[in-house]
Amino acid sequence: MDLDTDLSAATGPGRHPLPDPDDFMLTLGRMGIEPGTAVVAYDDRGGAIASRLWWMLRDLGHDRVAVLDGGLAAWPVELMDGAAVSPPSCTYAATVGHMPQIDRDQLAARLGEVVALDARDGERYRGEEEPVDPVAGHIPSARSTPMSDNLGEDERFKSPTELAAAFSYAGVGVGSEVVSYCGSGVTACHTILAMELAGLPPAALYPGSWSDWATAGMPVAVGPDPGS
Repeated sequence: MDLDTDLSAATGPGRHPLPDPDDFMLTLGRMGIEPGTAVVAYDDRGGAIASRLWWMLRDLGHDRVAVLDGGLAAWPVELMDGAAVSPPSCTYAATVGHMPQIDRDQLAARLGEVVALDARDGERYRGEEEPVDPVAGHIPSARSTPMSDNLGEDERFKSPTELAAAFSYAGVGVGSEVVSYCGSGVTACHTILAMELAGLPPAALYPGSWSDWATAGMPVAVGPDPGS
C-alpha cells in the first residue's frame, strides 16, 4: 500500500488527509482484505507508515492488525520473496469511527484542557527548521514527543515500561485526554500505537496536524517550551 495513493485522499485538510472510508474499504477489497483477515503492516520508516495503516484499520473496527516490530530490516533476508502477489478481490464492509479523532476547530477550543503531543523531530517542534510547511513552530501548549523516541537503537519499540515513563514525563497522566499530531497525520499514529503498547487509552488523532494548523493562520508557539 502506498501512503499517497492508498492511505491518503487527494484533497482535504493537511498534506495527507484521510481517505473517504468508502474509498479505503474499496482499496482493502481490491487487495483481498476482508474484515476477518489478519493484517501485518510493515515499512522501512521505523513503523511510521505501517502505523498509519494500523490506525486506519482499527478505525474500521478491524482488530486483527499488527505492526511488524523493527520493520523490513527485522525480516530475515533468506525469507525475502520478490514474486508479485495478486490476491482475489473481495468486498470489505464495516462501520467507521472506532478510534477518536479531533479537527482543528475542536482542538483550538480545547487547548490547555487536552494534552497535545507533537510527534515531529525536536527541531521542527522548536521552530528551528521547517522543511515542508509554511510556518515553523508548534501548536501552543503541545509537548514534544518525537516519533523516534518511541524506538530503541535496534529500531524496535521500547518496552511498555519505558514508553509509559516517557509519556508520563510528557504530562500524560491518569485520565488525561490526549491528542496526537505530527506534520500531516502519519507519524502521529505511531505515537498512538506506542501509547497502546504502554497500556494507555488511545489518543485522539488530529488528521490534518501541523500542515493543516500552519496553513490556517492559527496561533503558533516556538522554542522548547509548550507555550500557553
